[in-house]
Amino acid sequence: MIGEFEKLVLLAILRLGDDAYGATVLEELESRLGRSVSDGAVYVSLRRLETKGLIAASTGDSSPERGGRPRRYLRVEPDGIAALRDSREAWDALAHGLDDLLGEAS
Repeated sequence: MIGEFEKLVLLAILRLGDDAYGATVLEELESRLGRSVSDGAVYVSLRRLETKGLIAASTGDSSPERGGRPRRYLRVEPDGIAALRDSREAWDALAHGLDDLLGEAS
């Protein structure tokens, strides 16, 4: 199982597609969640997800506005997709039959 914040980070990377890198992941999370997100939490989660083999990074071109440093573009690996599916299935199994308590999904 993966943590709740890790799931959110994986989903943000999926939504961003080819434009996923640390800063855009942070922006996507803040935009979708409607709250401030710690950049440290995002970057720690990205390292953790990469260590687990759930995401992979590739290096883009360097740019003068980044002080010559290249961006690290991110993509969700098949194991990351599987982890999200497993997590969703676990949620569905536990939530099944609790619509009256949880409210109907919209």
